[in-house]
Amino acid sequence: MTALLVATRNTAKLSELRRLLDASDLGGIALWGLRDVEEFPEAPETGATFQENALAKARDAAAATGMPAVADDSGLAVDALNGMPGVFSARWSGRHGDDAANLDLVLGQIHDVPDERRGAAFVCAAALVVPGGDETVVVGEWRGRLVRERRGTNGFGYDPIFVPDGEQRTSAELAPEEKDAASHRGIAMRALLPHLRSLTAAAR
Repeated sequence: MTALLVATRNTAKLSELRRLLDASDLGGIALWGLRDVEEFPEAPETGATFQENALAKARDAAAATGMPAVADDSGLAVDALNGMPGVFSARWSGRHGDDAANLDLVLGQIHDVPDERRGAAFVCAAALVVPGGDETVVVGEWRGRLVRERRGTNGFGYDPIFVPDGEQRTSAELAPEEKDAASHRGIAMRALLPHLRSLTAAAR
């Protein structure tokens, strides 16, 4: 069994990755979160891109624990806001992780934007760092549009106002399995699967 550290304290992200691994029939991996290891200094997210932030988090986690580490950085890119909040998505309102405040701020900023110009994308960069080995970064994007009011109770972050292309429901109205099959994080994590398979093969 290969232990893989997922560099997050977000239980929803851990659950998503567990579901993706189960669906891919990739066995032999035990997922650990940051709550499962001794605390270590975590550098602030100062990268200009999702890729830079994801790689920095994975490197920190791998160096501190000696474990292979996966980290992701994700957020919402709103067309009418020139791609913002982007890497600042989790702290757009000034308070990190305040989903309600971040969502309200985005809705306020695009209040006067007509429906046909409310395009947006969820973007996820995922990095895998193996101590003394390879570093891999992949990116997934999920296009859609933003609605004017929250709908749904699943998911987290901006999910209640994001309607994926080809859907009438928001991301927060999708079942977890439906979201996994289409989402930015699902796309990115599936792109990592061949590298995770190599990891388990090397451990045999």
